[in-house]
Parts: sequence; structure tokens; C-alpha cells
Amino acid sequence: MARIRFLHVADLHLDSPFKGISSIPKNRWKDIRESTFQAFQNMINYAIESKPDFVLIVGDIYDGENRSLRAQHLFQKGMEALHVENIPVFICYGNHDHLSGNWVRFQLPENVHVFGAGVETKTLSVHDEKVHITGFSYKERHIQEPMHSYYPFAKHNELHIGMLHGSVEGNNEHDVYAPFRKSDLLEKGYHYWALGHIHKRHIIHSDPPIVYPGNTQSRHRNERGIKGFYDVSLFKNQAELQFVPSAAFIYDELSIDCVGMFHANELLTYIENELTSYSQINGKAIIELTINGITEETIDLLKSTSKDEWLSLIQESLELASTFLIVKELHIRFPIERSAESTMLLSALSDWDTSEWKLALKELYQHSKGSRYLQPIDECFIDEVLKEADIVVSKAMARGSED
Repeated sequence: MARIRFLHVADLHLDSPFKGISSIPKNRWKDIRESTFQAFQNMINYAIESKPDFVLIVGDIYDGENRSLRAQHLFQKGMEALHVENIPVFICYGNHDHLSGNWVRFQLPENVHVFGAGVETKTLSVHDEKVHITGFSYKERHIQEPMHSYYPFAKHNELHIGMLHGSVEGNNEHDVYAPFRKSDLLEKGYHYWALGHIHKRHIIHSDPPIVYPGNTQSRHRNERGIKGFYDVSLFKNQAELQFVPSAAFIYDELSIDCVGMFHANELLTYIENELTSYSQINGKAIIELTINGITEETIDLLKSTSKDEWLSLIQESLELASTFLIVKELHIRFPIERSAESTMLLSALSDWDTSEWKLALKELYQHSKGSRYLQPIDECFIDEVLKEADIVVSKAMARGSED
């Protein structure tokens, strides 16, 4: 078998609206709104430079069923650029850009192969090897049917790749469409499963690979971290995956300890230096900044001015530095002082013996259906509950102590 190399891309969400940018300086709004297009162009540039054998785009190219004219035009230009380089592209549309949507249709170049509403297999020849690629596009937004059941089994000694925009059966973190189990995909005998729909990068299985690349650009705080796509090589039943970052910027969190700070200029300089170090390592980012490690010397300094003023001052200093690092939110964690009531509660729970725990949880453990899933009330159980109670109380106090 010759070495086959392709890009696995999913969830571009071109022209996606961004959540919560009102707290971000207005001079950065255009950069943020253009970021999904920039991430797409970064992928196109990478493909032109590295020249893979083909590209797979597994659903949700656009953010909605009513695709904007500009998003379609820019996508069409990207496909034309790949056509010039003789790079085939295989596309399946997902739940966000399903086939029943309304849009002005652009004619895509002949290197682009689009899957229809029914499961089908497209075959191409790469280095004198037959490569079979199976997939489908969403006919409408909600596909509850397990579409993998229509995928054919792989042919012996021929490379087979599955494209599937869907989610693992029972996954409660995301809307479940075209549900599947890992075992369902493995039994097909494919060499690679290119998944889409889940925006978090995740390798469900390594051999053969069953892979979510995640989306190409973070759009809000719940899509933190580096975003991009996979550069995949298949050779003699072995797979090599290289993750390629594509995002124009990332969302992230940063925590800074400010121990022993007495003066505002001292604190601000320290924060600026920490942010500069972060930017040098991670590049462009929108972050939530948390100030921790506050000692008695710093409490008065931080409480004398509102959190919003501190945030504005930090944002202004970053603008003057001409770096794309935006502090979207600021959290100040003051030292927690437990109330007498919370201390008494935790102390009382610590003094309970097993019989008192059983009495308190009697109704729960006598439930006809749920009791079978509960662990026995023993020392291990009590220790776990006490730890959880301490965490809950600490979080509640922390919320009350934050400026």
C-alpha cells in the first residue's frame, strides 16, 4: 500500500456570530468576526503549501442553514485555490448547513465532491491505490437515525475511509445526531473514521483512528484551547496524525498570583509582564484573567477600586502594547473566610457515625429503582461526601468573596 495523505477538517462555522464580545474593546470586534474566515484561509494555505492527496470537510462548513453570500463566496474561492493545485475535496454537510436550507448556490469547481442525503461511496485513485470514501449530507437539521448502519463494510485490501457528522450515542454534552457507538464503527473495518459535529478535539480510538478534529476556530469561552485540523497519513494499516493549529486566536484562562503587592503601579506592571509572557508562548488570545494569592497587603489595594476599572486599565495597557491579547473578564479571588455557620456544618458532618449517615439518607437508599446504583455507606463513602461538602462550601464562599 502506498502512503496516502489527507487533511481531516470539520466544523468551520464560517461567518459564525460570536457570543459576549460587548466587553471586548471595539477596535478588536472586526478581527474577532473575521476569525472563522481567517481559520479557513489558514487551512487553505496549509493545503497549498503541503499538497495533501485530498481534503475531507466533515460538516458544518457554515454556521446556519441560511448561508451568507459572503461566506459562500469565500468558501468557493478557497475551493478554486485547491482546484488550481489539483487537490480533491470531499464534503458532507451537517446539521447546521443541511441540504434543506436556503442559500444562493455557487458552482463549486470540479475538484469538489459533495455527498448527497443518502449514504454513498466515492472512489478515487491515489498513487495507483483505490481509496473509498463513504459519507452523507444532512437532508434536514435533525437526523436522529443511526446513519452508520447504511455504511458498507470495507473491501479486503482496499483503503476505506468513513466521513460521519454525528455523535456518540448517549453523549449529553452535545445535541445527539446520527448517533453511533464506537463498536458500530469498528465493525465496518475502515482504516480511518473522519468525524465532525463535536467541537472538542478527541481521538475516540487509535487503531484504526476514530477522530474528532474539533472546530477550526474558538467562538466563545466554552471552546477553549488550540483549534485546528488533522494532517493524516495512512500506510500499511498504520496511521500518523499531526494536529495543525488554524485559529486566528484562542480562548483561554490565566491565573496570576499577586502576593505582597502594595501599590497599583506595581500590581499593574506585574500583570502586564505575565500577560506578555503568555502572549509570547501562546500567541493571539482572548482570556479570562483571575487574580489569586491575594494577601492582606493587597486586599485594600484591590477593594479600593472597582473590578471594572481594573479591567479597563488592563485592556488599555494591552491596546497600547499593540498585541492581540484581550482580557475579556477579570476575576478577583479574595481570601475565603468561612462563616461560623459553614464551619459548624462541616464539623457536625465530620462527627456523624455510619448509623447517622444511613438515617439521613434512608429515603434515597430505599428507592426501588435508584438504590441499586448507590455505593455502600462505609468509611470510603463518608470521606468522599465530606470532601465534596467542603468543596461546595468553599465555592459558595468564594462567590461571595469575589469583587
